[in-house]
Amino acid sequence: MTAFWESKSLREMSKDEWESLCDGCARCCMIKLQDEDTDEVHYTSIVCDLLDQQECQCTAYPQRHALVEDCVVLTYERVGEFHWLPKSCAYRTLAEGRPLAWWHPLVSGTRDTVHQAEISVQGKVIAQSEVDEEDEQDMIIRWVET
Repeated sequence: MTAFWESKSLREMSKDEWESLCDGCARCCMIKLQDEDTDEVHYTSIVCDLLDQQECQCTAYPQRHALVEDCVVLTYERVGEFHWLPKSCAYRTLAEGRPLAWWHPLVSGTRDTVHQAEISVQGKVIAQSEVDEEDEQDMIIRWVET
């Protein structure tokens, strides 16, 4: 039997299927800075205060958009706009016609592989409330894309 993510378009997926695409890396929860001259997006090692950094899950997921002004709603209608998502993100991966990686929980069968493969932010980030805004630019990081 073919897996749903291999047989359905993003548009055809149910809400539960769509949600299950999230690999739990939490890179989308990282604070990003955009270069005003080039529009290039830079990730920082700073994350939203709502992120449980050990579990790499939002502590207020159902209310996140109301609580965090710039928390982006990711939908299949808008997935093409999210060039800032890491190349490893399942939403971007599938939108670009690539297969899910071996470490993705839907492929591996466990949410641990995203951490074992060092794709997640686990152990690599700091909460936004712990960083002075003027220091954010000094916290830009470069991810090795897989």
